[in-house]
Amino acid sequence: MSRQRSGYAGQVASGKRRGKKPLEFRNTQLADALQTQDIAAVAFALRHGPTVVPLMRPGARDDPRDSGEVWTYRDPDTGDVALLLFSDAVHKPEAMPKAVGLNSPAWLRAFLGAHQDEITTVFFDIAGPHPLQASPADLIAALDA
Repeated sequence: MSRQRSGYAGQVASGKRRGKKPLEFRNTQLADALQTQDIAAVAFALRHGPTVVPLMRPGARDDPRDSGEVWTYRDPDTGDVALLLFSDAVHKPEAMPKAVGLNSPAWLRAFLGAHQDEITTVFFDIAGPHPLQASPADLIAALDA
């Protein structure tokens, strides 16, 4: 006769444990705001949720201070630098580096503040489904509001 195991004791006895829910690399509020092209909603989503950032080099897992090396696009003709951000990692084009970071509003504000003289524009979901372009100054103002 077989007994069915249940609850914690059953999981431990069978060697099975509930795994952590995998981290989702998306900001649903930002995706919704981009869909409607509502600038106020985009600003709210940026102030209250994470942003998916493409990385050249991911951060060290055991060092919370290391957020990785952010990938930016430099136009070969003009030298202009664009920061590409995403509402969801699935919207990142395949041609870009595979690594992504899920960064906080405070991180985004600090990054834009540190690089606002170098970055000429910021694109959200550049390959769609609902792209949006903004200046670093406009995003800093939205994050500071």
